[in-house]
Amino acid sequence: MTISLSKGQRIDLTKTNPGLSKAIIGLGWDTNKYSGGHAFDLDASAFLLHSDGKAKGIDDFIFYNNLVGAGGSIQHTGDNRTGDGDGDDEQIKVDFSRIPAHIHRVGIAVTIHDATNRNQNFGQVSNAFVRLVNEVTNLEILRYDLGEDFSVETAVVICELYRDSQGQDWKFQAVGSGFQGGLQALCKNYGLDAE
Repeated sequence: MTISLSKGQRIDLTKTNPGLSKAIIGLGWDTNKYSGGHAFDLDASAFLLHSDGKAKGIDDFIFYNNLVGAGGSIQHTGDNRTGDGDGDDEQIKVDFSRIPAHIHRVGIAVTIHDATNRNQNFGQVSNAFVRLVNEVTNLEILRYDLGEDFSVETAVVICELYRDSQGQDWKFQAVGSGFQGGLQALCKNYGLDAE
């Protein structure tokens, strides 16, 4: 049975789901019927964070131009430029057993491509969600629906995966934190220069 989370909630992943090593992070959204002359292109990304909560370079940033990182333990399945259809719009695969020990946290975010020039923001996006699926059994473990809390934001940290204090098990936190400034602001938040 799927666990439905609210903003800020945390849940044990690997401890309460023995044998969970491979997961699919599915992200989805709809765009409101907004006629601004430009199509929406939302992009999922993952930031691989060290003990100080920061990414150290391009290898720690998984997105449509860098699909695999952390020794192959994190993999973006590819860019969906339209978001049309039901289900996941983009996916990030995680192999918990292979994530290097120096990675303490993985931030999962969605940004709107070229949002400023296209005059777009998350106030025009609805039904945004993240779900975590056991890749082996194909069973959905949890889901977090973001709601309609956004207006001018152009980037949103959806959730974070993080190690417990002993570094053995992984947990999930529903974040839902918005940023203005798109991908550049998000990269800066995680210690990277988006230039």
